Amino acid sequence: MIDRFRAEFESADGRFADYAGDEYVEVLHRGSRKTEGPAYFAAGRYLVWSDIPNDRMLRWDETTGAIGVFRQPSGHANGNTVDRQGRLITCEQGSRRVTRTEHDGTITVLADSYDGKRLNSPNDVVVRSDGSIWFTDPRYGITGHYEGSPAESEIGGDHVYRIAPATGELAIVADDFTRPNGLAFTADETELYVVETRLRCIRRFKVGDGALSGGEEFVPGWFDGIRIDTNGRVWAASIDGLHCYDPDGTLLGKLLTPEGISNLVFGGAQRNNLFITTNAGDVYSIRVTFAGVQTV
Repeated sequence: MIDRFRAEFESADGRFADYAGDEYVEVLHRGSRKTEGPAYFAAGRYLVWSDIPNDRMLRWDETTGAIGVFRQPSGHANGNTVDRQGRLITCEQGSRRVTRTEHDGTITVLADSYDGKRLNSPNDVVVRSDGSIWFTDPRYGITGHYEGSPAESEIGGDHVYRIAPATGELAIVADDFTRPNGLAFTADETELYVVETRLRCIRRFKVGDGALSGGEEFVPGWFDGIRIDTNGRVWAASIDGLHCYDPDGTLLGKLLTPEGISNLVFGGAQRNNLFITTNAGDVYSIRVTFAGVQTV
C-alpha cells in the first residue's frame, strides 16, 4: 500500500490559483533522523539525499522505487546539487568541506579552508552556468555532536563563498550573515536569494562578475532550503510546509505538510516533480502543475 497523505494547497493570493498538483503527497521514505539536500539526477532518473545525524546519504530509483544507501559515512553531508556535467556536489558538514563525486566514483575536494583556516560546516550549494560553485558556511555542524563534531570556528564568521570555475580559487562573496543557509539563483542568474535562518528572512542579491551586491530583505520568516520555478517564484521550506512567493515579495500560497520541511528540489522528466525532505526524517514526492528552472 502506498504511504501518502492528502495534498493541501493553501492560497493567499489569486495568482496562486493555477498552482496545484496530485491529490496526494507520496511518502517515498521514512525512518531517517533528519533528511536534507535532495538532488535529482535526470540522466539516471534517481534522487539522492542526506540523512545528516545518521552520517549517510540515500538514493531512490525512480524506475523501480528501490531505496538504498548511496554513501556511508558521508561526512555528515547536508546540501547537495548536480553540476552541468552531471556530477554530485556535496556540502560535507561534518568533514567541513565541499566535494565533487566524479563519474568514476572518486571524490574531489573543492574547498575545505579559506586563508589557511578550516571552513565551519558547509551547508547548501548551487552551481551557476559558468561553472562557479556557490555555497553557505554556517557553523551548525560544529555546535554539537548531532550533525557533526563540536569545534570552534577558525574563520570567526558565517559567510557565503564562491569557487571560481577555472582556478578553483575560493572567495567570500557575502560576509554579513549570522547563519546563511539555503540559496538559489533566478533563471537568468542575475539575482541570488540566500536564506538567513537566524535572523529569519530571505535576502536578495544582485549578481555581478563573481561578486554580490545589495542583499536587502526579500521576505521575513523561518526558512531553510529554497528553489525557483519557471515563473520566477520562490519556493521556501518552512516549519509548516512550502511557502511560495512572487518576485515582488507577496506570499502567494503554501503547500502544507504535517511536519517541518528542510529542503526541496524539482525533478522528473519535465522538472515538475517536487521532492521534499523533512526535519522529521521523511522524504515526500508530489507531481505539480509548475516546473523548476533549468539548473543542469
